[in-house]
Amino acid sequence: MKIVIIGAGEVGYHIAKSLYLENDIVVIDEDEDACQRVDELDVQVIMGNGANATILEKVLIDADLLLALTGDDEVNIVACMATKLIKQSSKTFKTMARVSNPDYIDRPVAKRTQVGIDVMICPELALASEIADILSIPSAIDSESFADGKIKMMEFVVKEDSHLVDKHIRDIGLFGCCIVSALFRGSQIIIPHGDDLIRAEDHIVIIGEKSAMKDISSFFGKIKKNTAMIIGGGIVGLYLAQLLETTDMKIKIIEKDRYRSEMVADNLKKTLVLWGDGSDLNLLKEEGVGEMDVVISVTNSDEKNLLCSLLAKQMGAKKVIVRADHFDYVPLFEMVGVDRAVSPREATINEVLKLTMGTGIEALTTIEGDKAEIVEYTVSKKSKINGKFLKNVNFPEGSIASMVINDDSTIVPRGNYKVKEGDHILVFSIPSVLPDVEKLFK
Repeated sequence: MKIVIIGAGEVGYHIAKSLYLENDIVVIDEDEDACQRVDELDVQVIMGNGANATILEKVLIDADLLLALTGDDEVNIVACMATKLIKQSSKTFKTMARVSNPDYIDRPVAKRTQVGIDVMICPELALASEIADILSIPSAIDSESFADGKIKMMEFVVKEDSHLVDKHIRDIGLFGCCIVSALFRGSQIIIPHGDDLIRAEDHIVIIGEKSAMKDISSFFGKIKKNTAMIIGGGIVGLYLAQLLETTDMKIKIIEKDRYRSEMVADNLKKTLVLWGDGSDLNLLKEEGVGEMDVVISVTNSDEKNLLCSLLAKQMGAKKVIVRADHFDYVPLFEMVGVDRAVSPREATINEVLKLTMGTGIEALTTIEGDKAEIVEYTVSKKSKINGKFLKNVNFPEGSIASMVINDDSTIVPRGNYKVKEGDHILVFSIPSVLPDVEKLFK
């Protein structure tokens, strides 16, 4: 595909880096340093205003996709609107705009085709939704939904004192509509079989029906999460508090800016909003951070988020979750003691990959950074897999069909399952073999 990316910041750069090997990439940005950084990749770089119609007319020839990913909502929206006017004769051309202002979007991903935007994404809202999803299963460190919420993926850590240690996969007694899709052991990725042993500190990925997954957390130790402290009352903090207010959690928010703290308080009903600095030890002690079940630090500063979370952990908080805008920080944060680091970039990349991977893909998520992916495919009449028994489908090594959803049924597929048109199939795969998996559904 020929893909035009407007904005060479943290999000734009990493998306260009993810796509440039297999696509023709053009990157537009006004900042000279950002252009120099992305120029290290094998892409065309143009220094200029991405919303400039003259520039767009030149680069949009033969283009398939425009991604407007600057930090300016209005520039992104105008760029998409101008692009659709220029490419109005093309029925296959797509646009995506990154936005942050709640006036433009009230959920993580939306469509605004009436103004020329095929996909509008708010990474901050997506991040808040991910954190809320993780907190819905207390012992989970990651969570994603598929098939319109019917299926959930959960990732857990097997603690040393867990009864699962040294058990075979086939003996752990999962419910019939759940399956272990993968084990992460250090840098190793294991596509599990029944005779594989679970070890302490393994990260285990389970996929199953939403109703059954609520009981899965009991396998990994009971962790109550009735109290939460959110450090940072920005877009992420406010939206996360609104989501958590629908649960029985007792929530506190600490926000440094006085005007913002007042605005946040006006928009929340059951949350205690405090005006103060989340790195203030005296304030943290007074507000009982050491008694908190979970502390989530989501300010706009990665360094402050790390500092606040480590302070909370040192003072006794049971679990800490941290926002990391720089994706490279995620493994580093978890290495020094953070229970879970999450990046708003992941949601944007997943939506971009859906647009670049063609038809038949309903959802996509990356796990453990970018070590593996779970993709929801829809089987079409023309799919090579259509009409075949799974035991006769040559899934590449490093991938596995984890779940099948057809009509209202959820099935853990066996070899004698016959694939049919309209099936939604969740496939766990390492990135290197994903192109071969895709061919089965084309």
